[in-house]
Amino acid sequence: MEKRNFSLTLLCLMLSGVDAVTVTIPQSQYEYARGDNITLPCSFTTTTPISSQTLVVITWSVFSQQTPIEETPIATYYHGPSPTTDIDTDYESRVSLDVDVTQSKANLKLSSISLADNRNFECRVQIPGDKKGKPSATTNLVVLVAPSTPACKIQGTAQYGQDITLTCASAEGSPTPTYSWKRFNVQNQSVPQEPKTTDKDGILSLYNISKDTSGYYICTSQNKIRAATCNLTLSVMPPSMNIASTAGIIGGVAAALVILIIVICCCCCRKKNKDEEYAMGVREGEEYHDKEPDRNGEGRRVEGQGKDSYEDSSVKRTERTEEKSEPDRRDYDDRRSDYDDRRSDYDDRRSDYNDRRSDYNDRRRDLDDRRRDLDDRRSDYDDRRRDYDDRRSDYDDRRSDYSDRRERYDDDRRYQDRRRDDNRYDDRDRDRPPVPNSKPPRRDYDD
Repeated sequence: MEKRNFSLTLLCLMLSGVDAVTVTIPQSQYEYARGDNITLPCSFTTTTPISSQTLVVITWSVFSQQTPIEETPIATYYHGPSPTTDIDTDYESRVSLDVDVTQSKANLKLSSISLADNRNFECRVQIPGDKKGKPSATTNLVVLVAPSTPACKIQGTAQYGQDITLTCASAEGSPTPTYSWKRFNVQNQSVPQEPKTTDKDGILSLYNISKDTSGYYICTSQNKIRAATCNLTLSVMPPSMNIASTAGIIGGVAAALVILIIVICCCCCRKKNKDEEYAMGVREGEEYHDKEPDRNGEGRRVEGQGKDSYEDSSVKRTERTEEKSEPDRRDYDDRRSDYDDRRSDYDDRRSDYNDRRSDYNDRRRDLDDRRRDLDDRRSDYDDRRRDYDDRRSDYDDRRSDYSDRRERYDDDRRYQDRRRDDNRYDDRDRDRPPVPNSKPPRRDYDD
């Protein structure tokens, strides 16, 4: 039995020598909102008795996850005859240590945390003579920040058959926000994405777009704090349905019509002038040939032919002129009829184009109205959300102020209780009657 007890005692001594110092942090990761005042707990156990003269060095350091070798001490506590605390200049106004060596407590207090505090924190305890065990412990601090309002952009040309991308990104957010896209049609109904569409890290890739790709797109940026959104309207147009091309087509058609009208007017005026000149030449010929020259070379009127003979000759020449101009008139009428047909066909096509353009403008205005209504509702939601955040921040500030005042009150209360206890013992000693001079000395009965 005595041999067994001796073995157990030796095993305990060996175990206590192996785990001389053990440093622990309850959690491997802590999450707090930006601007909070936090405390990172740290405790340690040791087999070495610690007194007021024992040298104990407690160090808190920070390092990033990407470069864990580059460790920066931010606060160091030296326990001994004259305890001192050394705070790094970059953290001097925000860091303090809550250390009680007798209770194995070495907590780090950090105020007004920001995104720069998204790092790993290490608590290390060093005691001379205790070189084994686990002298340090590490935890990760995650500062929670809501994602900012993302920016939505279109990269590429929104025309039939093109490939474009819709981008969405928030300037800040911790943890890193995730992005998702949703699509709505003109009737404000949710529409699934096409099979070829890819959505990764806020980049929505659209391939071989068409008229059906047009719609209202909403991007949501979200982490565990809250979500923020942005939106855009995508209108896919045919390659020729732009302002420059449309204006060029209308201008070209109008110029062609003007030139055609000028050519027709010139032809008509020239034809009319030729007819008048021909008629005048016939009359002059009739007057010239109405007299027959005599042998002496002087003109004379043909005998036996009077006024009726002159009239008959003029009528015959006029009929021949009309017979000659009739084919030209028929050709002109045919060309005029063909022009009227082409002009009527152009007017029909132009009217159809105007109808389609008017229908497109109506749908575009309806889509813009829906977008403005959604923007107004989204703006109202954001205003109410900001008001809630402001009130929540004010509540947190007042709660923090209350906690500080409560802590000071508890400290004052404990101090007053200690003073009261000290005064009570002093009063009891003061009220104790003096020892009479005649009292015999105390005898030691052991002698």
